[in-house]
Amino acid sequence: MHSKRRGPSCRFSCPSRTDEGLGLEVFTLILLLMAAVLISSVLDQLVPRISAPLIQIALGFLIATLSANPLVFTVDPDLFLVLFIAPLLFDEARRADKGTLWRNKRSIASLAIGLVLAIVLAIGFTANWLIPSIPLAAAFALGAALGPTDAVAVSAMKKEIKLSERQEALLDGEALINDASGIVSFQYAVAAVTTGAFSLLNASVTFVEEFIGGILLGLVLGSLLSWLTKKVRNLGLDNNTFHVLFEVFTPFIVFLLADTLHTSGILAVVAAGVIMTFTPRRIGPSQSHYNVVSSSVWRVLAFTLNGIVFVLLGMELPLALTSSWMDQSIENGTLIACVLVLTAVLVLVRFAWVFCMELLHRDRATGMRPHLTASFVRDAAVTTLAGPKGAITLSIAFTIPVFLSSSGDYFPQRDIIIFLACGVILCTLLLANFVVPLIAPKCEEDTASAERLAKVDVEILRTVIEELTRRQKPETKAATRTVIRSYNARIARLQQSNDLDTEPRDALRIKIIRAQQNHALHRIESNDLDPVIGYHYIQRLVRMQNFIKHRTDNSWLVRNALRHLRITVHVLWRSLVDKIPGASTTERSDILHELNVEGEQIAVDLLRGEMELPNFKAETIGTLLVEHENILRTLKTAKASPSITTIARTVDKAIDIEREALQMELELINDAYEDERLTRAEAKKLRESVHLMQLDLEDRV
Repeated sequence: MHSKRRGPSCRFSCPSRTDEGLGLEVFTLILLLMAAVLISSVLDQLVPRISAPLIQIALGFLIATLSANPLVFTVDPDLFLVLFIAPLLFDEARRADKGTLWRNKRSIASLAIGLVLAIVLAIGFTANWLIPSIPLAAAFALGAALGPTDAVAVSAMKKEIKLSERQEALLDGEALINDASGIVSFQYAVAAVTTGAFSLLNASVTFVEEFIGGILLGLVLGSLLSWLTKKVRNLGLDNNTFHVLFEVFTPFIVFLLADTLHTSGILAVVAAGVIMTFTPRRIGPSQSHYNVVSSSVWRVLAFTLNGIVFVLLGMELPLALTSSWMDQSIENGTLIACVLVLTAVLVLVRFAWVFCMELLHRDRATGMRPHLTASFVRDAAVTTLAGPKGAITLSIAFTIPVFLSSSGDYFPQRDIIIFLACGVILCTLLLANFVVPLIAPKCEEDTASAERLAKVDVEILRTVIEELTRRQKPETKAATRTVIRSYNARIARLQQSNDLDTEPRDALRIKIIRAQQNHALHRIESNDLDPVIGYHYIQRLVRMQNFIKHRTDNSWLVRNALRHLRITVHVLWRSLVDKIPGASTTERSDILHELNVEGEQIAVDLLRGEMELPNFKAETIGTLLVEHENILRTLKTAKASPSITTIARTVDKAIDIEREALQMELELINDAYEDERLTRAEAKKLRESVHLMQLDLEDRV
């Protein structure tokens, strides 16, 4: 990563290339980065055990290794800060749980400020001792870069392990605030190296001024931008595109203004992100739609920015490895050992800090301090390793200037510092990805909570189906059936995704089959049905019943397959039937058709009767009822196709019924919340889903 140009740049250095060639290479870089992030999003789903950052690092390493002409990436430090760090921190701030953060504010401040300073000192002195050619101030810069934790890696681990509410609050709050403290510390360390002058008193005063000034400016700008957004809405310009884009521009505006006023742009962005979430929001479908659009945009943007940084890390590894390997003053084995030693020091300092902090922490409910047990040590170890270094650390490392402003010389050991930062990032990510799941409890409670929420949601949808069935009228039968079918599909998706019990449906199917069998037997005994035709119909029902009972039994499936194979041998059956006295082939077909119609009518009547009884769930009955009504409608004598007017009238009725059903669903969600079957967050999630469906429904009208 060498270049002799100064000023803002984000390009590949190739001396023989023209400006047009450089522009093409920059465009190629952007395409490669986006393609790598896109591929990582797919691989993250295919290989969930490996976190996305590790996949992105591997892809970046692969790109750099396979590149025919290795290209050197240089970037202006200020540009990198505003392009990557500002939006990432703003997104973290707007998503943070403010109540939980406030309840754990002292511990979070301890981790985000005290621990960062401890890491700066520990890593700085260790790096300077291991590699004396790295000045102490530059070593402190390395320590400051390794202070912040990576929120993306923490979020990825939450899917695999179970963290307590306090652990989640500590890790989220730490990742939010320590970015700012680490960056501010880094900036002062780099300033000491580049200018050659450093005053602890002046640095302390400036630090306080920038710290407080950045927070105050962020609060003011965040409040002002929120007020401006509200005024725009009041003018009737309620356009989601405008508001989402305005929200995306906010961190860049805040950072640049803060930087112009010589305050901390990072702290200003964090403060603005926090204060803007306290702005009162309207309630309704349009606001829910905006929330979902905003969340989706930020999710994609954050994933892309984080992904680009990690891909750049992978691309940087071969370059840093090559330049460090070529440095004759440091042996390669020593360099690897330095990475391992720095990782060990980082982990030990963090563990000691977390251990002591948690040992002194008093429980809010009991006021008691924890006992020193194996579980306590395990939780401290999980909190320690669950804070890996990542995008922010690498972003900070990339902002190390190439030249010293005082003399114009190269920054001392810049490549080695970046290599050490990359190595420690990789080690902490590996520890978090492979060691933490081994020592942390699995997320069984989260699974139980998800299943409980799914069951409550299913109960609400069931009640809606029951009420729709109760309100059904002859003229709205077709429209009601359409809406019930959509609710049954939603319930089926919930059951499938949460593995809910589906045995009652099989029991109800068997009950229907037995009723159809009894009807056929009654007609045979009454001499109202040809026995050959009747027993053929009953035999088909028996096969269906056996399949439902034994479809999970592999031995029965094998026997059934052999039975079907034997049946294929009877290819002359139809010709033999014509020789049986009684019905002809045509008459036999008509009788079987009539019997099938009667059987489906029996099924429909039975299911409608069951709807009034508590034996089976409403969605189970509703699903089968729609299924058998469709079969019955198909079997009955074909009638003229409905007119366009009839179809349109049915669609209009279905929309009206769906509108009533969604309103009914909202009322049931509120009832479930008041009955404490849903938490506030769960009820909000379900309401927003219904609001979106209402909005989609109105768009279709």
